Amino acid sequence: MEREPELTSARQLDALYQKTDKVYYELARGCGLSETAYWILYAVEVSGGAISQARIAEEFSYSRQTVNSALKTLEARGLVELTSLEGDRRSKAVTLTPEGRAFADERIAPAIEAEDRAFCALAPEERTEFLRLARLYTEAIDRELAAIKKGEMGQ
Repeated sequence: MEREPELTSARQLDALYQKTDKVYYELARGCGLSETAYWILYAVEVSGGAISQARIAEEFSYSRQTVNSALKTLEARGLVELTSLEGDRRSKAVTLTPEGRAFADERIAPAIEAEDRAFCALAPEERTEFLRLARLYTEAIDRELAAIKKGEMGQ
């Protein structure tokens, strides 16, 4: 079956996402981290120094098990510590240790600053439009793939 020409753009978008993923994969590996560990440190950094495990899992669409596994590695390296959140002993806040702060200052903050510079290279209206379209596409693909999953589950 031959694909309709307008669908080629979806393939182009897939390729762009893969290239972006590869950039972050290589960045994480260059830091000596798994991608999940990198994004956890990133989340702590952009959150102002503390973030809950649940929020990390939610924001990055990771399972709690994936987050827990990466956190154990980061704890073993002395980069983060976990503390119970007030009012819920099961929920933990992730914070940087002094070693983690130094690591984030050297490896994570420069990457965040580079992202900001790259994003700001777009005109303000381009940034707004890019985010609007990315959000619409993400919602649409989520609906489409959920429908496929629901169809498979119903069979």
